[in-house]
Amino acid sequence: MNDTRSQPVATGGVRLVAVDGERAGQRLDNFLLSQLKGAPKSLVYKIVRSGQVRVNGGRARPDTRLQAGDQVRIPPVRLGEAADRGAPARGLLDALAASIVFEDARLLAISKPSGIASHGGSGIGFGVIETLRALRPGEPLELVHRLDRDTSGLMVIAKKRSALRELQALMREDPRAGGGTIRKRYLALLAGRMPDGVMSVDAPLHVGLRQGGERHVQVQGDGKPSLSHFRVLERRGGHAYCEVRIETGRTHQIRVHAAHIGHPVAGDDKYGDPDVNRRLREQAGLRRLFLHAASLEFALDAGRVPYVLNAPLVPELVDALDRLR
Repeated sequence: MNDTRSQPVATGGVRLVAVDGERAGQRLDNFLLSQLKGAPKSLVYKIVRSGQVRVNGGRARPDTRLQAGDQVRIPPVRLGEAADRGAPARGLLDALAASIVFEDARLLAISKPSGIASHGGSGIGFGVIETLRALRPGEPLELVHRLDRDTSGLMVIAKKRSALRELQALMREDPRAGGGTIRKRYLALLAGRMPDGVMSVDAPLHVGLRQGGERHVQVQGDGKPSLSHFRVLERRGGHAYCEVRIETGRTHQIRVHAAHIGHPVAGDDKYGDPDVNRRLREQAGLRRLFLHAASLEFALDAGRVPYVLNAPLVPELVDALDRLR
């Protein structure tokens, strides 16, 4: 009887790993992270982009979706530094343990604090997923999606591969082609006076890399289709406290779309207005990005099991709003 699990084959220090059915649909970067335990994401991106990783003999992108039976070439890598990084700090472990807002047999949801990355990487020893795995050793936890390091709020982690595959399939659906089966809602403070009603921004986004590997996103005609909807909830101190619903999940989407319409997210030190950010630090004590993932709605088991997950606005953002009355 054949063993259908992923079987590594040694080839002079290089491994060829067959993708099994449980991993079908997984992104290449996430597959490599599961194979190269302790490797920072920056290293994974480096070996993929340099062509050292091959899928069925050809080059691939980090976001390539793998299929059952694919052969992935994994080069030998040095993980000494990653292996020596120890365990997450007690404060980080406690913060993540206290952040859990929902759990069942398939999913774990947290309200991620601002300042914690989704995963470890360049200069970041431990992110959400590494810390949760340290809290739950032996549990097969996988990120369903990511949040920017400076964004707070709802993040969903899969406890079963079947739930991960189904949720990632839902997230890949194009809402403008009849999909849109995951509803994502954020809360943000946007600089300046936004008009009443809903402002929809349909602007393609392109992810570029600056010197040093820093990602920078901009509206560009040949970018990926991206759609955001901004609605003013309240006006505070000459700015707009908004609900934002996104129908695509591109890198820095809300931040770039907000800046594109002339109303950047308050506290955004990458795409925002430095003068506005300085005034808000002085007036409202806002020392972080005012962007919070508030809720996710979706259904699993072909729509039979609905989920409505919520992460209330965090205290430091509530305080900033109160000071802007």
